[in-house]
Amino acid sequence: MGNPFISLLDSKVEMTSHQERREELVFAARFSVYSNTVLVLLKLIVGLAMSSIAVISEAIHSGTDLVAALIANFSVRKSTKLADEDHKFGHGKYESFSGTIEAALIFVAAIIIIYEAALKLMEDAPVRIIEAGIVVMAISATLNFAVSRYLLKVAKKHESLALEADGLHLKTDVWTSVGVFFGLVIVRITNIQAIDPIFGMIVAVIIIGVSVRLTRRSALELLDHSLTQDEEKVILTTITEVTGELASFHGLRTRRSGHERFVDFHLVVPKHLEVETAHRICDDIEKKVVDKLPNSNITIHIEPCSEECEGCKNAPICKGAH
Repeated sequence: MGNPFISLLDSKVEMTSHQERREELVFAARFSVYSNTVLVLLKLIVGLAMSSIAVISEAIHSGTDLVAALIANFSVRKSTKLADEDHKFGHGKYESFSGTIEAALIFVAAIIIIYEAALKLMEDAPVRIIEAGIVVMAISATLNFAVSRYLLKVAKKHESLALEADGLHLKTDVWTSVGVFFGLVIVRITNIQAIDPIFGMIVAVIIIGVSVRLTRRSALELLDHSLTQDEEKVILTTITEVTGELASFHGLRTRRSGHERFVDFHLVVPKHLEVETAHRICDDIEKKVVDKLPNSNITIHIEPCSEECEGCKNAPICKGAH
């Protein structure tokens, strides 16, 4: 029987680790909200003053980033809550659901940008105060580059889909800001006004691509898609390493919910094996899988082998029992 004092200490360590994870995720999401708010206001004010569809498109793009940041902020607060009576598998699906909403908002924003750019092409209205737009795009690219790197680093560390989606949005904003920056420079040099709405359309196409990828990623988690082949290979290899010739397994099932991985399978052991020994094998498998794939929740169903199992009879542990 385990030491209750040690079990209590382990529980305290787990709670501390969970609290630190929650605080870091919430801080990152909140920081993204602040930076996006500043950029939306800056781009919108300058874009309207310039009458530039490309800059206004970037303001709309940053607006979707702001909404994404707000959703990410909400979802990480919810998804990092501990499991309770109503959510025994945790709250990880909040992240997947938020990713789907973000993808839809991004797609709508892209359609609006394309519509406005088409109108601008037909009107052929001149772009004013181009220098202000160039400066704003340079600021936007620099700030979003720094914030996106930070968000993606935290997302990778804690396996947060919501924060990863937010970071990817800002990463696309970096490239679109750079594109609009060069577009405005070309307009300034050549005075070809059509370049501005054309770059706005290019921004929209990039945004649609991000929307499609994010939709697919979120849908896979909502539909309980299996873990990646590499992750399942780690699980299979670990089970084989622990069991060796002592047992076999079948019926492996895996899925992801936010940063949590769920794994279950059937472990077939010699029928005369003691319960304590079988339990130790399961504990060993769980520990080694979690060491390699953190945040894994493993359920193992133990089955006795049948009398007809020739492989079991030939195993070293079974030779003395038959």
